[in-house]
Amino acid sequence: MARMLEKYRQEIRPAMLEKFGYKNRMAVPQMTKIVVSMGVGRAVDNRKILDIVAKDLSTITGQKALLTRAKISVSGFKLRQDMPIGCLVTLRGRRMYEFFDRLVSVVIPRIRDFRGLNPEGFDGRGNYNMGLTEQIVFPEIKIDEIEFVQGMNITFVIRGGSDEESLELLRMFGMPFRR
Repeated sequence: MARMLEKYRQEIRPAMLEKFGYKNRMAVPQMTKIVVSMGVGRAVDNRKILDIVAKDLSTITGQKALLTRAKISVSGFKLRQDMPIGCLVTLRGRRMYEFFDRLVSVVIPRIRDFRGLNPEGFDGRGNYNMGLTEQIVFPEIKIDEIEFVQGMNITFVIRGGSDEESLELLRMFGMPFRR
């Protein structure tokens, strides 16, 4: 079993039950999925860039990346409808908790000039979004093999919680938020 899932069941859920006074343990907020996405604007000019980014994302998450396509045409960006412009991976279950464990314990401490995550990245429904400016903070990516630095967006989808409850859940998991 994943270490973070065990921590949730043994420590976090009982602490949240006590702190927020839930009547049922199923009412405690729980992370349901993590979505990791990379938008690649340069893919309009060179399709091979998208293949490289998808390979990097698959290496980071341990799951095959799905190509995302443009919904509309935008002439100013030389973008046509259904043109591939990014990739994403949706993680659930054991893989989600293993990725989250690596993110909290290995990746976030490797970020340069890190002063804590922004606690205002919540969307009003309890989901949290954060961005990374470069993929080289992941230990799976070899720095000398990458051709260009690419950022990514990570979304934590949390079921059954307000922003305050979700913030507390992520803090208990060990996410370093700014005070």
